[in-house]
Amino acid sequence: MPLLATTPVEKMTGPYARRWWALTVLCLSLLIVVMANTSLIVAAPDMTADLGLSSSDLQWVIDGYTVPYAALMLVLGAIGDKYSRRGALVTGLVVFAGGSVMGSLVHETGLVVAARAVMGVGAAVVMPATLSLLVAVFPRGERARAITAWTATSGLAIAVGPLVAGWLLEDHAWGSTFLVNVPVAVLAVVGALVLVPPSRAAGTGRVDYVGGLLSIVSVGSLVYATIEGPHFGWGPGPIAAAVVAGVGSVAFVGWELRHPHPMLDVRRFLERPFSGSMLAVLFFFFGTYGAIYYATQFLQFVLGYGALETGVRLLPLAGAVFVGAAVTGRLTPKLGVRAMVGSGMAIGTAGVLLLVLIDQGSTYADFLAPMLLLGLAIGLSVSPATDTIMGSFPESELGVGGGANDTALELGGSLGIAVLGSLLGTAYRDELAGLVGDRLPAAALGTAQDSVGGGLAVAERLATDPAAGPEQAQALADAVHRAFAQGVSTTSLVGGVIMAAGTAVVLAVLPGRRARKAAQEAAQEETAEGRDAEPSRSGG
Repeated sequence: MPLLATTPVEKMTGPYARRWWALTVLCLSLLIVVMANTSLIVAAPDMTADLGLSSSDLQWVIDGYTVPYAALMLVLGAIGDKYSRRGALVTGLVVFAGGSVMGSLVHETGLVVAARAVMGVGAAVVMPATLSLLVAVFPRGERARAITAWTATSGLAIAVGPLVAGWLLEDHAWGSTFLVNVPVAVLAVVGALVLVPPSRAAGTGRVDYVGGLLSIVSVGSLVYATIEGPHFGWGPGPIAAAVVAGVGSVAFVGWELRHPHPMLDVRRFLERPFSGSMLAVLFFFFGTYGAIYYATQFLQFVLGYGALETGVRLLPLAGAVFVGAAVTGRLTPKLGVRAMVGSGMAIGTAGVLLLVLIDQGSTYADFLAPMLLLGLAIGLSVSPATDTIMGSFPESELGVGGGANDTALELGGSLGIAVLGSLLGTAYRDELAGLVGDRLPAAALGTAQDSVGGGLAVAERLATDPAAGPEQAQALADAVHRAFAQGVSTTSLVGGVIMAAGTAVVLAVLPGRRARKAAQEAAQEETAEGRDAEPSRSGG
């Protein structure tokens, strides 16, 4: 057996012998891409202190990665389909590693945001490539199991990212959370060349670059508007971005409907299994990413856990993901996609709603059940939804399918963090103003209202101020904790209601097993009739 995998998938006469090893490489690539987002959650306090980040600065350090990541996946997936899926994976890993090196070396806010953006571009190449290669390499009978492992890896990264970052921050500066990506990326590149066979779509025409550009503009503008508007006010910039997103989306749909070889055939959204699964991914990650985002802040700022301690306490979520993945692998063939996706979303909704019970006296034990439910929900529902989405695309469009799935995932997560984070900030500010608004100078109150970290920093300054003293400092710290806990409770109620509504919509759209089977049989009959009619047309 040769050292390098050189035989293209398209020329193989049977299943690729080393496909499960190839899956390990794909999952490793996925792991670092997702970890790049989750690890920053626990590194944020150190970065804020070292770089003097404002709330706006920190938001864009986080979302400098998100905007190109979400906006570019669809078009880069299509380019990977045409030229080389493995080449796309390797290229994306190299770009991602380059951005990581840059992020570890720079110490200016703008350059850190730029480094995160470069990493986001690399991630936008890697993410759809991993999914398209997975589907290309595995035969249909094994594909669901492989996608379940891919999904479990994504859930694992949500918990492992903070754990690895916390471990590094015990003895190293925040730059180490960037640099740790480099050896993993190098290992994944070597593994891709040795274990992942080349793959590309056969018989594709020219890439629909106009449709790709319209998708970039539409998704990028939408993500920008949802990040900037809720957090910093709906000024001219976010409003203009929202308008561009709306106009761009209409133009994209119109162009794709008329194009003979569209980048994404938007008629596919009329297929209930596809549209229902896309909605499921979007709604699900809206609630889970938002909840994990503010639950992690509570563990750090209110309960006082360090970065490593926070990462360790997120591990039950990862364990629950694997349990859910094992269960869905067994039950989906028996119960169907609709039952598993609906059950997972309902369990995730319950997990978010349990956070309504959070108050100032809550401990880690109050977060354990919600995290277990969210992890179980990820394992149960995401894999069958992703399998359905990928199954809706022909072999020639697997990169586009991966890009569509991952765009829904990233867009849902971005919306969740932006919208629920904004609600949390508003609830926190209002509650804090009611508690201490008449006892603090305007400037100090404004700083304290900016974030929970800012509130605790003001309390620390009061402790050393002779005019205030430890008692007033403690009173402010207690008020900050109480206001943030109230914000978590209020936000969780809204998030839970949105997820419940999303669950109802998804269950209404997704067809049951009988309806889906009937549709498949009708499609097969239509295909057979077309084949039977072909000789008579050609001979007529």
